[in-house]
Amino acid sequence: MRVSNALVRAARAAPDRIAAIEGERALTWREIADRVARIAAVLADAGIGPERRVAVLAHNGIAYFEAWYAVPWCGGVLVPLNTRLAVAELDFQLRDAQVGLLLHDAAFAGAAAELRARGAVARTLSLDAELPALAAAAEPRAEHDGAGELAGIFYTGGTTGLPKGVMLSHGNLTAMAMNLLAHIDFAPGDVLFHAAPMFHLADIGTLFGTMAAGTHVFRPAFDCGAMLADFARFGVTHCFTVPVMIERLTREAADRGLDLSQLRYLGYGGSPMAAASLERARRQFPGIRFVQGYGQTEFPAATFLSPADHAADADPALLRSCGRPCVGYDIRILDPQGRECAPGEVGEIVGRGDNVMMGYLGRPEETAEVLRDGWLHTRDAGYRNADGYLFITDRLKDMIVSGAENVYSIEVENALSYHPAVIESAVIGLPDPDWGERVHAILVVAEGAEPPSGADLDSICRERIAGYKIPKSYEFLAEPLPRSAAGKVLKRALRDARVGDAP
Repeated sequence: MRVSNALVRAARAAPDRIAAIEGERALTWREIADRVARIAAVLADAGIGPERRVAVLAHNGIAYFEAWYAVPWCGGVLVPLNTRLAVAELDFQLRDAQVGLLLHDAAFAGAAAELRARGAVARTLSLDAELPALAAAAEPRAEHDGAGELAGIFYTGGTTGLPKGVMLSHGNLTAMAMNLLAHIDFAPGDVLFHAAPMFHLADIGTLFGTMAAGTHVFRPAFDCGAMLADFARFGVTHCFTVPVMIERLTREAADRGLDLSQLRYLGYGGSPMAAASLERARRQFPGIRFVQGYGQTEFPAATFLSPADHAADADPALLRSCGRPCVGYDIRILDPQGRECAPGEVGEIVGRGDNVMMGYLGRPEETAEVLRDGWLHTRDAGYRNADGYLFITDRLKDMIVSGAENVYSIEVENALSYHPAVIESAVIGLPDPDWGERVHAILVVAEGAEPPSGADLDSICRERIAGYKIPKSYEFLAEPLPRSAAGKVLKRALRDARVGDAP
């Protein structure tokens, strides 16, 4: 099954049902399918076909949604770009994926022009001006039904300092969506609000909402009050986000007299939800069903913590878990010798299923390192209890999760290294009440050098990495960073020594 097949089915099953809403604008499934077929014709005229890559740099909206389907409609490969990245980071990803066409909205017209001038991409088209004008004059193109397994390239941070392109097939994405439909009660007539950015696989409803021929509601940027107003205005039934956003929605909703009676599901991921936050949300949204899941770009939507596990009379310890494997997926915990761990014993989380990636683009050695004998080695550490619930205890890789955004420490360390006074650095995540973790940098400066100011370090970083990756705090050591016998910086020791000082 190809990704675009879901749109074809929706247009046939519910042609006059509202498919997408953005502000005052609403389109039916019939209209969306016609527009996508015309956009696909424009893309084909621009040379996009099987295996040709099209990147998208845009905020959430109907235009992004149409591009999400138009690219596979003509046989192309979608490359969603993180809107928070610096131009230098976008440049790398465009070149690495060999992108031939960049689609962008008005907010990123300047970045698109700079990327084209740098030679990172040969052609750009505006989603809100050029592409619609061209599509209006185009003849609808038939859906591509030929060979071509690769559907999208989704970039994830790299432990080597460079992000990796995760190749997901049509089968990977449709398996993920169909599995979610098996666990989440989402039916025709339901209304899904897209709270997560569409460039991220955390926006899990893009495909399964279409499979069910429901209604998608978009808003370009997060605004808690406007989001709640949309819930009431459009009768939103489902929303998937992160714990900190649910906490904000709960507090904001308490001050507003909105009718949110149709809201049935609030889902979250990225980290567990604090019991106190869940209790406040239960009181504010009585009758809401809460769900949670765990996954990686390489192994998306792999587990599910059900509404029953979030109930007031459920075992509160389960809230620290990320649920049990979804139907058709297998997750095991292995010790360093590759033996399966007993319940309660910590080891590496490995998984297999139809959602496991095809591999890393152009990185066969790194692919072979994590894909072994059909199993994806996640490099996350955890354990299962006797009932099969998965608990994540640590990361085998130096990743910081801040507000559901992954920050790889080596990327930040590489940026900090450009300051002439910095001779070594270690970047770690410290607990943060709002974002789960904050980025904290520990630095050693050259003998006789003055420690640089936070503003200077911020400026060095801002030229090279996205704003959310820039450390929130800096610390200077008078002695070298602690290292193992093999010369590796002991980040776990650094973090453990500072957790008590974190706000």
